[in-house]
Amino acid sequence: MVPLFETKEAKARVSHRVFAATGFVGICLILIYRLVNIPKEEQGGRRRWAWIGIFMAEFFFSLFWIITQSVRWSVRNHLPFKDRLSLRHEEKLPGVDIFVCTADPISEPPTLVISTVLSLMSYNYPPEKLSVYLSDDAGSEFTFYALLEASHFSKYWIPFCKKFDVEPRSPEAWFAKKLGEKDKGTTYAQECLTIKKQYQDMKKRIESAIAKGSISKETRNQHKGFSEWNCKVTKQDHQSIVQIIVDGRDANAVDKEGCQLPTLVYMAREKRSGCPHNFKAGAMNALIRVSSVISNGPVILNLDCDMYANDGDAIREALCFLLDEKRGHEIAFVQHPQRFDNICKNDLYANSYLVVNQVELAGIGSYDAALYCGTGCFHRRESLSGAKYPKDYRNINEVKNNDNRSVDELEKASKVLASCSYEKSTHWGKEMGLVYGCAAEDVVTGLTIQCRGWKSMYFKPNKPAFLGVAPVTLDIALVQMKRWSEGMFQIFLSKYCPFIYGHGKIKFGAQMGYCNYLLWAPLSLPTLFYVIVPPLCLRHGISLFPKVSSLWFIPFAYVFVAQNAYSICEALSCGHKLKSWWNLQRMLIIRRTTAFFFGFVDCIVKQMGLSQTAFAITAKMVTEDVMERYEQEMMEFGSSSVMFTIVATLAMLNLFSLIGGFIDIIFLDFGALGNLMCQIILCGLMVLVNVPIYEALFVRKDKGCMPFSVMFKSMFLASLACLLPYV
Repeated sequence: MVPLFETKEAKARVSHRVFAATGFVGICLILIYRLVNIPKEEQGGRRRWAWIGIFMAEFFFSLFWIITQSVRWSVRNHLPFKDRLSLRHEEKLPGVDIFVCTADPISEPPTLVISTVLSLMSYNYPPEKLSVYLSDDAGSEFTFYALLEASHFSKYWIPFCKKFDVEPRSPEAWFAKKLGEKDKGTTYAQECLTIKKQYQDMKKRIESAIAKGSISKETRNQHKGFSEWNCKVTKQDHQSIVQIIVDGRDANAVDKEGCQLPTLVYMAREKRSGCPHNFKAGAMNALIRVSSVISNGPVILNLDCDMYANDGDAIREALCFLLDEKRGHEIAFVQHPQRFDNICKNDLYANSYLVVNQVELAGIGSYDAALYCGTGCFHRRESLSGAKYPKDYRNINEVKNNDNRSVDELEKASKVLASCSYEKSTHWGKEMGLVYGCAAEDVVTGLTIQCRGWKSMYFKPNKPAFLGVAPVTLDIALVQMKRWSEGMFQIFLSKYCPFIYGHGKIKFGAQMGYCNYLLWAPLSLPTLFYVIVPPLCLRHGISLFPKVSSLWFIPFAYVFVAQNAYSICEALSCGHKLKSWWNLQRMLIIRRTTAFFFGFVDCIVKQMGLSQTAFAITAKMVTEDVMERYEQEMMEFGSSSVMFTIVATLAMLNLFSLIGGFIDIIFLDFGALGNLMCQIILCGLMVLVNVPIYEALFVRKDKGCMPFSVMFKSMFLASLACLLPYV
């Protein structure tokens, strides 16, 4: 039988392997040079310790480089054939339950959330087999009200999308692009204006209610669900709330064209003080249980509240992998890349992750062990619920939900499943559902699923299936990276370390591929050493690299040039511009010296039992002036964050060292230029990459510039480091 998808090897495999082989030889020569040329004690204790430190830093960089090559060794891409799926499975397509999670109506406004929900309700998929669940961890009546309004608007939006094949299916994103307005005078344009006015009116009603801080009595009387909210309901303390807003079984639940609407459910799991709620993992597990009672779709798609549907056929494409007669029965989940619709021209904060999405994640997927990234992922329900892969398992069978209980009875039963006490003395959070106790619950959950015998697929469609909102300020971007790096390093230090937990269960290449991300946090230590010690040694005339005239200079020069040349070619082939690649280099340094370092420290503190896991919600909305600076590609500082102090201090340290080193060489010892050339180049590159930092410190006067307190502290610390005689 003709397969529902095919797999192709990525291009440039030979060129990469030549680069990897020659790069490995160069790295070995560098390490040999470090070992055979360790300074003796009488040559200077400071130089000896700096030399040993730089050897250890380069050794860690070398190990990490080898790990990064594992995800580039055999990259494969997959192509689904949805026309074949329709021919063979159209009459028996499985039910699909879609989970959307939100946790804070301030950081994640209800209007943003419902725009995502509306896009998901509009899929080109049988509505009777589609159910959308919204988990609201804040238990906000405004989010519930917004979802109720969205259910009314969906009666017009869904038929509009399907009639005109509208994409993206998020009304907010679609209207922002002003699509359809150029066809003025046509029926299409007229309907566009009508639906746009309906959407704007809905938004005004929601925003007006939020601004007033209350929902009118008239509105409350329209739905019984509002009775769940009283003066005792707070964000951290409320009973479980489950409301079936649209019952897909109801013959009267139809849009304006008379077509059935998908099931729509609001859930706020119970929260009580003193009872751990396990953040997003807890919400997902509650959704798995609640949905099993209401719709019990064999396939689950989970998304963040800002990840809207950009392709109406995304479900069908994912099912090509899960329903393939030859290989589909082995696949537990299909992971899509995270893509964003608000990336500025040159990707200022390196949020597009083009190389990660197109090379690294695809490379890990080539070992049948694609990472579960927490959003944009289609799951097989039984694998996500803790089932081991049975060798005689064949494929998804259509599950018909014959539960004839009323809406009230289903809601009552579901509330029990969403209560705090339900998981006590069960395997939930351990062997069932998402794993608890880790900030990177998605990654560790994917690993445990694979270690139970399942395989996973990474699918990178040419047209993004989902589009989200990337951080538009440096502070938010770094907080997000800190959380990720901390959570992933926590996995490495736990029993779930891929080399231990995955031994004999997943391929060795997959184990290395996981560590490409799990070791982000400790990567901060050698990076910090490299951006601090060589500049200080330059300032004091201490050479740490071979002379330019020495043969030992060749492997250093080759590795540096080859690595950067390959990195540029790889980035350009993935869609980056040269300037966006340069921005990426800046962000790599900033992330490693700030977010990754704090992630490392916090992880070690938690391992020692001195603090508990916390979860920071990434804000999705910013002010107009911040957005304007982002679009102009001006880095946003504006606060006295300790991370910004570190960034500014390192920038000033390299600038002072470069200037001081040049002055000493020119006026005191010009012959030392050959010995210190490598350090001059390193410092020079650090100064060049930090030009936006210097502008924020000394040139810019807008609200996004570096505060005076940060400038003062950074200059004082950098000056102190350069002037101390014992450094």
